[in-house]
Amino acid sequence: MKFRYANGVPTSTENATANILKAAADPNVISFGGGLPAPELFPVAEMKAATDKVFDKYGRLVLQYAQTLGYPKLREQITDLMKDRHVDAEVENIGVVTGSQQAIDLVARMMINPGDVVIVEDPSYLAAIDVFNSYGAKLVGVPMDEDGMKTDALAETVKKYTKAKFIYTIPNFQNPTGRTMTEERRKELVRVAKEAGIPIVEDDPYGAIRYAGKKLPPLKHFDKDGGVIYLSSFSKILAPGMRLGWLVADKSFMDHFSLMKQNADLHTDNLTQYIVSQFLLDVDLKKHVKKITDAYEHRANLMLELIDKYFPKNVHHSNPEGGMFIWVEIPGGVDTDELFKTCIKNNVAFVPGSAFFAGDIKPGTFRLNFSNMNDEQIKEGIKRMGKAIAEVVDN
Repeated sequence: MKFRYANGVPTSTENATANILKAAADPNVISFGGGLPAPELFPVAEMKAATDKVFDKYGRLVLQYAQTLGYPKLREQITDLMKDRHVDAEVENIGVVTGSQQAIDLVARMMINPGDVVIVEDPSYLAAIDVFNSYGAKLVGVPMDEDGMKTDALAETVKKYTKAKFIYTIPNFQNPTGRTMTEERRKELVRVAKEAGIPIVEDDPYGAIRYAGKKLPPLKHFDKDGGVIYLSSFSKILAPGMRLGWLVADKSFMDHFSLMKQNADLHTDNLTQYIVSQFLLDVDLKKHVKKITDAYEHRANLMLELIDKYFPKNVHHSNPEGGMFIWVEIPGGVDTDELFKTCIKNNVAFVPGSAFFAGDIKPGTFRLNFSNMNDEQIKEGIKRMGKAIAEVVDN
């Protein structure tokens, strides 16, 4: 049978995300590839206790169909989480989604027609790039530096692409670079977008995991006219397997979003929503997140120390203040796709930078994840990578 696929279906079945997860699942490979949280930090006992309570109190109810935008109690609790992030939101502004990845997909489906321009940081989150491409978007990348997206370059970009559908950005501990946008640039980005009449999609899955520097308000904090659509997730602060995230947006946007969400899956898993809601009632979330951030700070500092020790001296890397990623740049035009193949042969993995660029690919770049490996794995893995990079650079 010959299937007549839609234009949005990739012609190649090569899947960068699947390859990352496959490498991460191989027990023989030390994988710095996938952005996986540390499983030993998952609150298993607390989640089990919450699940038992939910079945005891709401057994039949949680197994029934539910409201499209989510369990009202959980949405109320999310408004409290948002207050802690310096964003005032009402329940009507909140939608619960099946991981923030679903929010990216639904927002893209709502906003993008084939040929529409979407402005992204360059480099940017590879799974968002894939989603935008699947709806036929023309991606326009804006360069970054250590302080995040260059807003002067953004100002020039929006002058050229006046009908861009939205600007997609990850201000906190960006994926893939680990960089954090400064407060001044956050204000400037919101100003530039407002003047251009272009919405912002702010993706903030990592913002709660800050272990250095000053806590900064999200772009949504500076939004006075509803132009920022804010996305976040429980995946990094609780557990990704639960597939639970949320979206915060203007009421008029949420009315349309509710229809799209209903068409996609009717509603996010009802049982999971009740369990997370009960967990938030029973457990000190800030204390739990502090445990995660302490562990990630240690692993990040260890990896950075070992990169400086084992990688060639002309190699540059980002210095994240939180999150899960370090961005590495090797001067001299090294092909990191080929380096990846060499490293896999030596049972160590990373993600080549080629997967993250909307525009021209910058050679010699790759992403490392430090959250999912223990100290010994980090030590051995970085040592293996340093040897492989030295061989490539010397050749």
